[in-house]
Amino acid sequence: MTTREVEHEITVSAPAQAVYRLIAEVRNWPRIFPPTIYVDEVEQDGNTERIRIWATANGEAKNWTSRRVLDPGALRITFRQEVTAPPVAAMGGTWIIEPVSDTESRVRLLHDYRAVDDDPGGLAWIDEAVDRNSRSELAALKGNVEHAHASEDLTFSFEDTVRINGSAKDVYDFVNDAHLWPERLPHVATVHLTEDAPGLQTLEMDTRAKDGSTHTTKSYRVCFPHHRIAYKQVTLPALMVLHTGYWTFTEDTDGVSASSQHTVVLNTQNIARVLGPDATVEDAKDYVRAALSTNSRATLGHAKDHAEGKR
Repeated sequence: MTTREVEHEITVSAPAQAVYRLIAEVRNWPRIFPPTIYVDEVEQDGNTERIRIWATANGEAKNWTSRRVLDPGALRITFRQEVTAPPVAAMGGTWIIEPVSDTESRVRLLHDYRAVDDDPGGLAWIDEAVDRNSRSELAALKGNVEHAHASEDLTFSFEDTVRINGSAKDVYDFVNDAHLWPERLPHVATVHLTEDAPGLQTLEMDTRAKDGSTHTTKSYRVCFPHHRIAYKQVTLPALMVLHTGYWTFTEDTDGVSASSQHTVVLNTQNIARVLGPDATVEDAKDYVRAALSTNSRATLGHAKDHAEGKR
């Protein structure tokens, strides 16, 4: 069996500990890897974990499962794909983050792999794919980690919750069935919803603002019946460079807690154009939070009426 080992590296303008944390904490991945929609921690045992990743590839959403071992002391993360696709017989590797200075670090990405039946043509195909993907992934990682580190103060999260005297399934169904929103939600004008694989949705919709204008958004959604729907918005309004979130539905003896959570990174370049020359970062945060909360609370309110009406 021929096992190939290759290495790629890049230098990043951010401290090693910060880079390690951004890669180690999978909730950051939608921020630092543009194709990543959502990552779910399936199992965790100490520093060993199994993660399921949803990401786009050539415009299509896919998912797979990997095992990782985290070593925060050495700033190393090893990973191994659980299920490989031909011509790959085995694939794994290691992230190694090394401090260059207090503000700079070197990121090394190691891969080891084998081809099915040791086929030379298959191995050449994997060589090329790993080289191309590693170079583009490291370049994207550099830009996005530097941006994420620099924009910590531009990143904020918030959540709205309502209590509902109904079942989690009925509330979940209301949010899941987004194709019915134009009939059910006054702020939604049109919806185009596709579900190419069970639980993996592409949602495009036109939303009405208070002033009567409409804006178009596109999101990928990952649905976990009947307790969570996670999403990443890929067409963004002018004041955001990132918008991810999730809906959660937690049932107890008295009903359901339904929540809408948002994480946003502001686009500071557009603040003056959208809000005027005197507007501050705090003004932009307040504006974005109010706009997103208004729509979330409206949706949760209609979901509440729907679920309580079914009781």
